[in-house]
Amino acid sequence: MNSIPRTNLLRAIASVRMFSSELGSGAGKGGGGGGAIREAGGSFGKMEAAREEEYFYKKQKEQLANLREHLDKEISFHQDQIKRHEDAIRRHKQKVADMEQK
Repeated sequence: MNSIPRTNLLRAIASVRMFSSELGSGAGKGGGGGGAIREAGGSFGKMEAAREEEYFYKKQKEQLANLREHLDKEISFHQDQIKRHEDAIRRHKQKVADMEQK
């Protein structure tokens, strides 16, 4: 019936799955499969890849929120410094004006 033995056919199918570019579909060409579940491919591999992508998406969102908060604090600090310097300039100018009047 078939000229290709069943074991060779299964190997051919498995090798096609392993080199697929879809996340979680098995080990790829880039070296390092990313763990046993992802190397195996199939629905568990895809689910694990989706979880991994979700983790990094949330991590990046958290990092951006932290960065934004840090920058807001720095802006407030510098605005505070500007106000202090402007007050100091005003005081010094007043001292100079007082000295000139004497």
